Amino acid sequence: MSANIAEMESRRAAAKMGGGQRRIDAQHAKGKLTARERLEVLLDEGSFEEMDLYVEHDCVDFGMQDQKIPGDGVVTGSGTINGRLVYVFSQDFTVFGGSLSARHAQKICKVMDAAMKVGAPVIGLNDSGGARIQEGVASLGGYADVFQRNVTASGVVPQLSLIMGPCAGGAVYSPAMTDFIFMVKDSSYMFVTGPEVVKTVTNEVVTQEELGGAITHSSKTSVSDLALENDIEALLAARDFFDFLPSSNRDEAPERPSADPWDRTEESLDTIIPPNANQPYDMHEVIRKTLDEGEFFELQPLHAGNIIVGFGRVEGRTVGVVANQPMVLAGVLDINSSKKAARFVRFCDAFNIPILTFVDVPGFLPGTDQEHNGIIKHGAKLLFAYAEATVPKITVITRKAYGGAYDVMSSKHLRGDLNYAWPTAEIAVMGAKGAVEIIFRGQDADGIAAKTKEYEDRFANPFVAASRGYIDEVIYPHSTRRRIALGLRKLRNKQLENPWKKHDNIPL
Repeated sequence: MSANIAEMESRRAAAKMGGGQRRIDAQHAKGKLTARERLEVLLDEGSFEEMDLYVEHDCVDFGMQDQKIPGDGVVTGSGTINGRLVYVFSQDFTVFGGSLSARHAQKICKVMDAAMKVGAPVIGLNDSGGARIQEGVASLGGYADVFQRNVTASGVVPQLSLIMGPCAGGAVYSPAMTDFIFMVKDSSYMFVTGPEVVKTVTNEVVTQEELGGAITHSSKTSVSDLALENDIEALLAARDFFDFLPSSNRDEAPERPSADPWDRTEESLDTIIPPNANQPYDMHEVIRKTLDEGEFFELQPLHAGNIIVGFGRVEGRTVGVVANQPMVLAGVLDINSSKKAARFVRFCDAFNIPILTFVDVPGFLPGTDQEHNGIIKHGAKLLFAYAEATVPKITVITRKAYGGAYDVMSSKHLRGDLNYAWPTAEIAVMGAKGAVEIIFRGQDADGIAAKTKEYEDRFANPFVAASRGYIDEVIYPHSTRRRIALGLRKLRNKQLENPWKKHDNIPL
């Protein structure tokens, strides 16, 4: 028996060395952790249970039959984060550059199938040179098997991708179909075709970082939700983020005990709106003063800054926050902000997370660039997302809510459950000056000024909308947290279902 145990231990030790010490040292030299070291940081200590440690590829072409390493370039299994079950896979760059073979894909598919069966999130740590060329179409088939599971799992269990090295070619589509992507600055990149191919085909000279690095994807493209400084920071951020998410669409988000009083008042909110309607203020302050302990996990902070999205808690329970940001482009809705918020709203709805919306929006961004790039269809995405959402929806209009943008931002007409306004709210078809110049076209400057004042007195307030029932209550800004906490309590057992359909047809 002892000989058998010794044999097992020696095989296990060899498998855990991956591509060997030399390649492990090379990984460390790049400032990167190995696949197993990453799992040690991500998961609770001692909780990781590995699957398929001894799996090897079955390729016999190009001398591959003589190059077999147990595990085949990916570490898979399950563990816990703060005591909650999660399934994981971590690609091992020290083994064939983390390239994906049929067996490698099979291992990933197995953990995804297990996660779906029991209702647990999946976190993928991507660090791979792409398809294993020696296997040809078998490798491509492996990718497609993973893609199918990403799609099937979407909206059933949360999926998080951490890009911690190269992710190129067909490999990018698996993370792209997961719910959230975190990238590491200067060591991770994603692109369909690399710099060499780009240069050959288009004569453009571009670096990997410029083409598909963490900053590019978290600021320009919105492919990535966060760009973190290094492996450790990314993994610790993933642990914090995980605590906001439910395990599946059948479970509630975890509750965290909070010492922050639910009825805490914030007197400073009574004076946060500047006297000049064109002067900005930071919506982050409103958000943080409303949430438990001021804790807010913002997503895509570098992209479409005119809208803010992220997670926080009220009375210890997760809420999704969407808010216009007057500090950027006056908080207007444009193509990028509409897409950013729409995807976030749909995630919250899929996983039964209540949505809290703070509104200060002067309208949609005008211009040929926006119109020719499809603001109509992209703006409709956000409208569609809010309208189809059946989770509790609470809206607070802090200042401007003009035109179609008023409708889009979780208005009462889109089945908003509780729609509040501060006394500073202005709910109208458009700003007073623009409206008067249309209605009283041809009048002199004095006449326009007088009519503008009349229009402001009549419409630049929340009471016309409140008189029609479009606003449930005009509230004191300092009582915002209390009203939201009470509202979420009331809505805890909300029941609302959309008509049966195979699926909707959101304007993609």
